[in-house]
Amino acid sequence: MNHSLPKPAPDVTAISQGRMALLFTVMLVTAAGNTAMQSVMPSIGTALQVEDFWISLAYSWSALLWVVCAPVWARRSDRRGRKAMMALGLVGFVLSMGLCGLVLLAGLAGWLGALATLILFAAARSLYGLFGSAAPPAVQAYVASRTPRSERTQALSLIASSFGLGTVIGPALAPLMVLPFLGLGLVGPFIAFALIGILALAVLRLRLPNDEPQFAARGQVQPYTSGSGGAPEGPSAHEEQDESNAQATAGNLRWFEPRLRAWVTAALIGGHAQAMVMGITGFLVLDRLDLRETPAQGAGPVGIVLMCGAIATLLAQWGLIPRFKMGPRAATLSGILTAGAGSALLGAAGDLHTIALGYAIASLGFGLFRPGTTSGTSLAVTRAEQGQASGIVASVAGASFIYAPAVGVWLYNFDARIAFALIVALCLAVALLGWRGLAADSVLTNEL
Repeated sequence: MNHSLPKPAPDVTAISQGRMALLFTVMLVTAAGNTAMQSVMPSIGTALQVEDFWISLAYSWSALLWVVCAPVWARRSDRRGRKAMMALGLVGFVLSMGLCGLVLLAGLAGWLGALATLILFAAARSLYGLFGSAAPPAVQAYVASRTPRSERTQALSLIASSFGLGTVIGPALAPLMVLPFLGLGLVGPFIAFALIGILALAVLRLRLPNDEPQFAARGQVQPYTSGSGGAPEGPSAHEEQDESNAQATAGNLRWFEPRLRAWVTAALIGGHAQAMVMGITGFLVLDRLDLRETPAQGAGPVGIVLMCGAIATLLAQWGLIPRFKMGPRAATLSGILTAGAGSALLGAAGDLHTIALGYAIASLGFGLFRPGTTSGTSLAVTRAEQGQASGIVASVAGASFIYAPAVGVWLYNFDARIAFALIVALCLAVALLGWRGLAADSVLTNEL
């Protein structure tokens, strides 16, 4: 009887503050770089005289690769270790940002035509979908596998908040990285964040202990060593052996198997709504503030709006979820309804203040919704399946960005009312389906 009582203890204490800071940094750097890119791409597209739809569509190939590759890297992290996959993800981020910056620099300088620039940009961006998709599942699996069920939403919310903090830093720094005196101009954020990514990769390699399995006969990863020196302590070593044995018998998870169906469906539909909002917002700022003729001046206002949304996301993930101890179902349903209300306000906004307020409310909602569906998916499966579950979460998130941003921008340019009506309808659909299909928090968070 006594054997079952101590098990949660290693889960709570195994991840030291230093290691959590490293995991936080991996997610923060990529998030900051991506949102910095989003804050300048509408202005770059306008400067290249490329229609908004094609700028949004340029991300689609990368998103499709993300959907395909994320589960593959997640399963590989079970065998090769979480650290190796985090490093691979950072390498993909650095290569993608650096090459995208060089391609756009050539296009803005007139060395490449608009079509060639867009094609090469899409190809360089695809490196992020191909290799960058290795990092988020590895980080999520590392945390989820060492967190008790009752604390899973809060722990994954903390990791998700690293992305939220990155989305604050990225738009804040992007205008400062527009460096005309170096000849980089709007491309400056790409080059700067590629260099920051190299620094983050070096810190990860030096500071996070190696977790590659040492015994081929076991055939599975041992990602949960304890102690700053990397040597496992007694309880964690037993825990690793138990997880390795369980992984050996775990089957392959599918997106829509009964345990995951409700959570994956909610994440997929709500993710499309979020992707449309993110795709439209930069162009909406340029239009509502009459900045189409002066695209270089658009990075600042777009960055302000994105920062307001990012701060609201952090409020949700650092404040509301831990303060009210929100479970997956509560976070998902309250979040998606809040996101729908914010999206409606954003669609009607006509000045910078109202645009920022609408986007902030929508981001607050999505900041609750995303950790809710992520933790719900994690809690729906066993501990040994956390690597696969994290791959599904990352894959579903990527699926939302294959075509939703381009469709949203196309509808927005056709009739903004139709675009935002569709976004609100998607949010309401998630709320209805979730109310009827998502498991109660008391059931999900019950320790087994």
